[in-house]
Amino acid sequence: MNIAIHWFRRDLRLSDNPALTYAAKRGALLPVFILEKDDPAGGATRAWLHRSLAALNASLNDGLHVYAGNPADILPRLAAEHSAQTVTWTRRYDALGIARDTALKSALRRLGLDVHSANGALLWEPMDVNKADGTPYRVFSPFFRKGCAAAAPPRAPLVAPTITLLEATNATSLDALALRPTPAWDDDVLADWTPGEDGARDRLETFLDEGLNGYKAGRDIPSEPHVSRLSPHLAFGEISPNTVWSAAKAQPASSDRDHFLSELGWREFSYNLLFHNPDMGWQNLNRKFDAFPWRDAPDLLQAWQAGQTGIPIVDAGMRELWQTGYMHNRVRMIVASFLVKNLRVHWHHGLAWFHDTLFDADPANNPASWQWVAGSGADAAPYFRIFNPVTQSTKFDPNGDYLRRYVPELSRLPDKHIHAPWDAPSEVLRAAGFVLGMDYPKPIADLRESRQSALAAYDHVKASAS
Repeated sequence: MNIAIHWFRRDLRLSDNPALTYAAKRGALLPVFILEKDDPAGGATRAWLHRSLAALNASLNDGLHVYAGNPADILPRLAAEHSAQTVTWTRRYDALGIARDTALKSALRRLGLDVHSANGALLWEPMDVNKADGTPYRVFSPFFRKGCAAAAPPRAPLVAPTITLLEATNATSLDALALRPTPAWDDDVLADWTPGEDGARDRLETFLDEGLNGYKAGRDIPSEPHVSRLSPHLAFGEISPNTVWSAAKAQPASSDRDHFLSELGWREFSYNLLFHNPDMGWQNLNRKFDAFPWRDAPDLLQAWQAGQTGIPIVDAGMRELWQTGYMHNRVRMIVASFLVKNLRVHWHHGLAWFHDTLFDADPANNPASWQWVAGSGADAAPYFRIFNPVTQSTKFDPNGDYLRRYVPELSRLPDKHIHAPWDAPSEVLRAAGFVLGMDYPKPIADLRESRQSALAAYDHVKASAS
């Protein structure tokens, strides 16, 4: 009997999984997941991973084999133990993943195995979308409008293959991987999520039915349901971007649909940047920013992390993150701008906090987004673009619905003053029974002064580069 091993990574699904389909067609399947010893996953992603693996195992009729260790040791051993002929996996696009995959593929092929890796994570692989001169794009619009448009269109999604499972033993139990936090907080934080392929499919259907209409404008309103919330499902490969793209393209043509497709394009752009800039997670893409005078301010960083900055929209976002493992995209930009510009704390610290607390923490999207806000990235926000959190709050949460949900101590304030309680007249505060500095902290930064300080710091960067 022919035997194939499929190594699951961040492709935790059966449908539209090209590498899995290849393996299933070769014979009896041994589905494997390996928790690598140096896996950098944060606390939130580990909690999600536990649930996602449990869902995948259920879909495989308890046939998923879980291990911990080095894939370069485990996969050859499993192939020898079970006399497998084929090993498959879904490709990675970070430098470490590429190097390991290349070495592993060579080692397995020297053993006489058929080794097959496939793209199951992107609409377009980075090596297929470059400028006419062969260099990578650095700006999103031409990348998506020209580069992606000139490449082959995204393939149609594949149906789940028919799988004949190989009966085998000696795997580690899922609980033994110790992915769940101790003490457990994941039940509360995951209450509104359903990790796994079924949850991803339900989330997509709900968005297309209830959120797509009005998406272009509504996606900026954090209290409204016009965001897909598919990002954790995509990050863990519980649904493929091809499935999402195909389902969206099947909807009636509209500016809302096209804008949603372009947001999928931003995910592609981030992976393209990571592929061509493997140090993007720690090195400024714009090296001029190496001269930026960041502040060493652990107290300010801690206040930002805890949602105790005294700036309501910033605190609401940081508390949403802590309570739900997610943050609305518009608010992500606001809190990031406040950290790196108003507080002048290095984007590395924001990246690390998001990596540990976001369910959708992603090796490409996370650093690309932080560098975009900081001004140090490709196609970055101009250095002088400093989000005014009060202006953003009044524009995108005019009635304070989002603020009241996550900063309930402000709930007694009238709409007019909830966005900037420090500017409210004393009689308004007294009428609300609200004492600034006791019921809610005073701002840890003056928005006007910190903006000027940031601009002066950016002038220093320009002067250093001249």
